[in-house]
Amino acid sequence: MSFYLKGVHVPHLKRTSNLSAVKMTAPKYVSIPTSMHIGAPATPIVKVGDNVKVGTLIAEQNGYISSPVYSSISGTVTDISDMLLSNGKTAPIIKIESDGEMSIDESVSVPVVNNKEDVIEALKKSGIVGLGGAGFPTYVKFATDKPINELIINGAECEPYITSDTVTMVDRIDDIVYAIDILVKYIGIEKVIFAIEKNKPNAINTVKKALGGRKNIEIKVLPTLYPQGAEKVIIYHTTKKVVKIGELPIDVGCVVSNSSTIAEIGKYLKTGMPLIERCVTVDGNIVKDPKNVIAPIGTPLEEVFEFCGGFTDEPKKVLYGGPMMGIAVPYLTVPVLKNTNAVLAFSRNEAKVPKATACIKCNACANACPFGINPIVAAKALKTEDLAGLEKSGIELCMSCGCCSFACPAKRPIVQNNKIAKETLLKLRAKEAKA
Repeated sequence: MSFYLKGVHVPHLKRTSNLSAVKMTAPKYVSIPTSMHIGAPATPIVKVGDNVKVGTLIAEQNGYISSPVYSSISGTVTDISDMLLSNGKTAPIIKIESDGEMSIDESVSVPVVNNKEDVIEALKKSGIVGLGGAGFPTYVKFATDKPINELIINGAECEPYITSDTVTMVDRIDDIVYAIDILVKYIGIEKVIFAIEKNKPNAINTVKKALGGRKNIEIKVLPTLYPQGAEKVIIYHTTKKVVKIGELPIDVGCVVSNSSTIAEIGKYLKTGMPLIERCVTVDGNIVKDPKNVIAPIGTPLEEVFEFCGGFTDEPKKVLYGGPMMGIAVPYLTVPVLKNTNAVLAFSRNEAKVPKATACIKCNACANACPFGINPIVAAKALKTEDLAGLEKSGIELCMSCGCCSFACPAKRPIVQNNKIAKETLLKLRAKEAKA
């Protein structure tokens, strides 16, 4: 399965990699969505006019795959209404006007953990979700009866520009070590693999100094190759295990957790403060003063950019995340989310989409794909809605990493076509099942 070694060499552009995170002052207001995770939105438990503080529970977990939401500032709830989110779904959003005091809620207290059940319950209450991807509720990953052979801490951070994980590994190594110790002791993890791409020497040295030589902890320096941080890819590159279609990492004995997620676990277990702020890389070719910013969740992006000096030119495109897998935002009042690791702003020239030309069947897209998907076969099968052809193409494995589009000399919209092909595959299967 050597195709897992494929990928692309993207420009690093890690201009903020040596800049420690700077904490923002309280924003004028926050707009906190009740859905910043995979699964059901949390249920609001506050009403307009309520006074809240930092760490006040404002929305309860709603079901097993869900996560509670806490206030990131102190102030007054001024609005609760539905909002269209970046994932295309609609969920309630809670707006809080700041009182400027950032008072901490009296309920914030250090959780008592003496066994696995205590740790799982603490993680459930923490509001922590995966901070490097889709926002899967973290407690669910560890609430398993299956053995965890390897906990893989993902410090790859392979997208251009983004350095929030890198500075977190350096600035918050004590939180990371504390979390590892608790998880290993009570969850029953056999081995910890701390995986970092080799282009992050400061993080590598910091982690080695803190954890090097420990029993059952391996610090693995990985080649710099996008998408090294993808879950299935990093599992293969650290353990040689393959997560097949329809399987989860735990099915091969692995749990993957982002390094910033681990840091938040350590912070919560030490302080009792739930997830209420996020380290965000603020960069792009028109940002005056690029930096890593610790911003309260729900902070409007316009205030985050203002904290970094504003723009040198009118932004043409602003992204949540990196240029490979990031999502374009419609306006600057959208908020920082739990899993916002970066916000990037680009000028018209920098954001210009190259004109696509005809496919020349060079196969560069398939050669770049880490999973060996053949977009050419998928596109042909999509035209005729050929179920067998779509399955043969491997499109089901597509994670929209963008390697195919990056490698394409014709600049075809391959990622978009792949998404349509993947959705069509699922529809054709459902149609066949009903027949």
